[in-house]
Amino acid sequence: MILVDNSVKREDLLAALHTAVAEDLHRRITDGEASAAELSVAVKFLKDNHIDSVPTDDNAIGALLDGMPNFEDDTDG
Repeated sequence: MILVDNSVKREDLLAALHTAVAEDLHRRITDGEASAAELSVAVKFLKDNHIDSVPTDDNAIGALLDGMPNFEDDTDG
């Protein structure tokens, strides 16, 4: 059990922790310091918070999708 000073509400503490995790993950990713495990943590963090992205022509998810092979065009002889 974590004891918290009475002046700090539990919700405020959890919100601050959530923000700190998000900021640290963001910094490590944008600085190029994130390991594969940390990238996985970031993906789970986004998923757990119901954050998703729709691929478009002008976003990184769209660029990732454009770089994927199209197996529907793959025909045998």
